[in-house]
Amino acid sequence: MFIQTESTPNPATLKFLPGQQVLEAGTADFPSAEASAKSPLATRIFAAGGVEGVFLGIDFITVTKAEGVDWPHIKPQILGAIMEHYQSGAPVIEGEAGSAHGTNFDEADGEIVQQIKELLDTRVRPAVAQDGGDITFHGFDRGVVYLHMQGACAGCPSSTLTLKMGIENLLRHYIPEVTEVRPVAA
Repeated sequence: MFIQTESTPNPATLKFLPGQQVLEAGTADFPSAEASAKSPLATRIFAAGGVEGVFLGIDFITVTKAEGVDWPHIKPQILGAIMEHYQSGAPVIEGEAGSAHGTNFDEADGEIVQQIKELLDTRVRPAVAQDGGDITFHGFDRGVVYLHMQGACAGCPSSTLTLKMGIENLLRHYIPEVTEVRPVAA
């Protein structure tokens, strides 16, 4: 098994490409070792030490290192953990995948919300996934769109710029009712 790695805009995060499917659909975010209990893969990666977060996509694994830890010291252990997992035949996630995120919006705004979600799915999420992250819709209220950034995008130095200059401008261009985009915590 050959696992490629790619850097991301977030220097604390690396994207690992195992060359095979990680999840059948969607994404799964594990911001701590305790949160990874349902994922044998994420649990193995946290056990490598120096890991602060694991994010799983359809064909990639994004790992965020702890502050003060250098990639050359933990990258070999993470690669080993990923290899061991795939050789073990264990599932990536036991039971239900991911966690359901609640959304908050007025039913009268349903058509606007549908347009927002479609733009996020077709234009934003593919680009964000290339950087090892994901973005989820959390709400729409009085012109403000609430989004949650995950994986490499969470805590990335350029995430605020991405939200404000990229996503906000895109949504405002196509949907005049959108006035602002704000980040939310999980």
